[in-house]
Amino acid sequence: MDEEMHERYGESNAGEAPEITAERNRVLSVDPATVVTSLLAVDEDGSVLGHIAVRRLGDEIELKRLIVLAAARGKGAATALLDECARVGREQGAERLILQTGDKQPEAVALYEKTGWQRIDVYEPYAETMPWSYCFAKAL
Repeated sequence: MDEEMHERYGESNAGEAPEITAERNRVLSVDPATVVTSLLAVDEDGSVLGHIAVRRLGDEIELKRLIVLAAARGKGAATALLDECARVGREQGAERLILQTGDKQPEAVALYEKTGWQRIDVYEPYAETMPWSYCFAKAL
């Protein structure tokens, strides 16, 4: 996944102040103490096809790190993970789920739009270091 993101974003932080790059890296990290659960999508043989984490971000429930193997894309793994996240969110008492994705991930944007997510303003902690992000919410 890191390779794929590097291909898409390249050296997008070239020439950027090191403290901004460091803050972006901090923002993109996931504090394990905030994670409610991590979910896996597996095939009939038990091989992992994808992953997503569900975490608390203040009063919100945020989805992080939706990753599906390239060979498994378009076969329902991501949708199944998102559906299960909705169940977890309801279980946690959330009124909605939120997520952030990058501006160079059109497949992700298409997936979220197709599955009923609505675009929202870029929220913190992304607004300061990644204002070009796309953020979404889904009512539960």
